[in-house]
Amino acid sequence: MKKTLTGFAMMLSFGLQAQQRIVNVSHSQEPIVRFTSGSVRGAMDAAVESFKGIPYAAAPLGEYRWRAPQPVPVWQGVRDASKFCADCAQAGWPRTAGKIADNSSEDCLFLNLWRPANTKPGAKLPVMVWIYGGGFVGGSGSRPETSGEQFAKQGVILMTFNYRLGRLGHFAFPALTAAHPKEPKGSYAYMDQIAALQWVRQNIAAFGGDPNNVTIFGESAGGVSVHSLLTIPAAKGLFQKAIIESGGGRDGVLSGRPIREENADPHYPISAETIGKNFARKHGIEGVDANALAKLRSLSVEEIVDNGQESDGQGGLPIYPGPILDGKLVVETAQSAYEGGRQTRVPLIIGSNSAEVPAGFVNARTKEELLSLFGNNRNEAIAAYDPKGTIELAEMLTMINTDKVWAEPARFTAKAFTAKGDQAFIYLFSYVPVSMQQRMRYGASHASEIPYVFNNLSARNGAVIPAKDQEVARMMNTYWANFAKTGDPNGKGLPKWPVYHAKKNELLNFSLDGAAIGSPDPKKNRLDVIEKLAKDKN
Repeated sequence: MKKTLTGFAMMLSFGLQAQQRIVNVSHSQEPIVRFTSGSVRGAMDAAVESFKGIPYAAAPLGEYRWRAPQPVPVWQGVRDASKFCADCAQAGWPRTAGKIADNSSEDCLFLNLWRPANTKPGAKLPVMVWIYGGGFVGGSGSRPETSGEQFAKQGVILMTFNYRLGRLGHFAFPALTAAHPKEPKGSYAYMDQIAALQWVRQNIAAFGGDPNNVTIFGESAGGVSVHSLLTIPAAKGLFQKAIIESGGGRDGVLSGRPIREENADPHYPISAETIGKNFARKHGIEGVDANALAKLRSLSVEEIVDNGQESDGQGGLPIYPGPILDGKLVVETAQSAYEGGRQTRVPLIIGSNSAEVPAGFVNARTKEELLSLFGNNRNEAIAAYDPKGTIELAEMLTMINTDKVWAEPARFTAKAFTAKGDQAFIYLFSYVPVSMQQRMRYGASHASEIPYVFNNLSARNGAVIPAKDQEVARMMNTYWANFAKTGDPNGKGLPKWPVYHAKKNELLNFSLDGAAIGSPDPKKNRLDVIEKLAKDKN
């Protein structure tokens, strides 16, 4: 009875929220679309129509916390879809105990769409679905730099959406494993992503999109998510193309934890369930039964987010797992799938930036300590990274972190796709605007390509955006849109982007001066050394 009342209360709450967004549209000229859950009224300008804050799953509250996404209750009337809804709950900045970021909430499973103005149902426009980054602990589908206006002007429907983050997005606990045995467990963030893609399959035709021409793309944790969706059986058939920006591709720091110790992964000897128990004990919850789970679900969202902390603050025990290998939803890592040729077969764009991060994944206090990581390949590493002995430690750390975590895994992934007969295109983003070259001394940093991909550049204090910046953004946005339309980024007015072949080893470099140059990979020798290191680790 309690369960029934809880579900009724949640539906009533949703209904009240929906009613608050129902609008009188009798004299409105704004676009209205009806689909499976109800009708929505969007906003428009001369060239683009947008629909924001559309729920794609029920609010994951109460008994639905740490459950697979549940169906959206149907609403009556027309829902206002002119404004973004809340982001998924996450720590704010500066981090403050007992608070979550402004405009974030546990009730957050909403999506946003941009399409060309006057698009009719059945128009069959290509669809792009953006998956944001943020280390699986932050991010949003409503960031200004990922707004979809420019893609819509290219004849593409662009969708962004929110997925659960932190301990709300990835969490394992023995009582959860036992409950609802037919439901997947662990990586609720991935379940949300799949639910959003299922929403596209069921509803995008009503907005004029083609459910059989969907491109997923993401950066950082969003890129990791694309790797996962390419290898999760439940996601197969929900998209036809994929783009991975700075998303890795090999096991290690970006792969998932086993849900239990008996499935231990050498990269993560502590299981996700153990981490869940650490978190429960931090909040005074003992035991692993249904009563303990009820206490976990009674914690406030602020306590769950827990100021974004990754350890218990006492014995240093980890309390946040990241992606989870549960064996049912996520059955293997991307590297394992690629090595076995088990990935979904689709055309692929993949790449990285020239100077992603200065440290964090590979760390060293001296160049000698750094070079010692290469073992028997030390001399080859010197020849590739510091042949004259003049490269400073900070720059070499940036180069090796970038190559090990992102650039070489991108090449490894492209090889896996082409080996199965699918086309792959590799990019290297090296462009740094003049105004940022002192700050980004060694090259383009992590995520710096995103505003160029979306062609959403902004200037401070009303300054004019340089023409070169605008040209790079125009090119990248057009390459990405072309790929969504046809599976090939090339098109009229763009420099040729060569298809990747292992022997030719060609890519497209968005160079420091802004030119797009198709050529053999300038980092080949460096990546060859990293590839040997990766094979030695295995």
